[in-house]
Amino acid sequence: MSHLSPKLLLGASALLLSVTGAHAAEYEWTFQASETSGEPSFKVKQEWADRISTMTNGRIEIELLPINAVVGPTETLQAVSSGILQGHMTDPSYFSGQNPAFGMLGNLVGAWNDPYDFLEFMKQAGGEELYNELSEPYGSHLISAATFPLESVPSTVPIKSLDDFEGLKIRAPQGMVYNIFERIGATPVNLPGSEVYTGLEKGVIDAADSTVLSNNDAQGLHAFAPYPLYPGFHSMPMIAVSINKQIWDDLPVELQTTLETAFDAMAYDLIATLKEKDIKTLAKLRENPDVHPFDLPAEERKEFRQAAEKEWKEWAGRNEMTQKVYDAATSFLEARGQL
Repeated sequence: MSHLSPKLLLGASALLLSVTGAHAAEYEWTFQASETSGEPSFKVKQEWADRISTMTNGRIEIELLPINAVVGPTETLQAVSSGILQGHMTDPSYFSGQNPAFGMLGNLVGAWNDPYDFLEFMKQAGGEELYNELSEPYGSHLISAATFPLESVPSTVPIKSLDDFEGLKIRAPQGMVYNIFERIGATPVNLPGSEVYTGLEKGVIDAADSTVLSNNDAQGLHAFAPYPLYPGFHSMPMIAVSINKQIWDDLPVELQTTLETAFDAMAYDLIATLKEKDIKTLAKLRENPDVHPFDLPAEERKEFRQAAEKEWKEWAGRNEMTQKVYDAATSFLEARGQL
């Protein structure tokens, strides 16, 4: 009978644990986000994706990749449906070309006073169920809706009223926000987010619809656009934390519940984290004599919402789902005295 030394036994045990540990997960998924890996919002998403392993005792492992890692941002819905990706954490507005209702739920521009209003609508007033009615025929199931604080508008010129948008060349993606800026007299320019920096630097655009204040500052935009509007008033895109519908349907109920609980918590963590960063960034910018943050007055915000409402009504008539989104959102806002 042969005998192994204690060291060899320990080594063999460690190797066995390593091998079995590497294959312990019952579910290994790849999700794609809509930000670069350096943005604070991506890091929050990544932290929560990593926590899923702990919360499920290693049964689920999620690898979160940044924007464009596997497919382009407009292609993730199809990639999730076909199984190229197992899930995504992204702005549904990217899928407006497949159904304009994705644009309305993804970013009902001018609707929300703060991100908590939006989360209340999605989680308590039927918004998430409405989104799944829209997305499940495309092979995707919404686990949880999240969002950012209201986005800032970095500008190379002062904007003190809506009149100052007249003729302003402002970067905006195609869709509702683009059309609303047109309504208030601006000249929208359809640039990808990756070209905002060079667009402002080279004078291609005067201002930009571009993420939250702290993200903009981290990218160095205020060197060229020293007149940021903060707090934001226009755009607050949804983050759809979604998974392939067949995968979802096959999951045990306890894992479905864990995923919903975790990503609901992520939604509130994301807002709090970015808000804290925005407040610190604002304090820093106010100490800089070359940067001039400005808070658009309430009457100007009201005028913007009135312009936005006209665009909502136009989109509502596009199909049955856009009408449902319009009816649900306006009923929610009216009940709270916000329309």
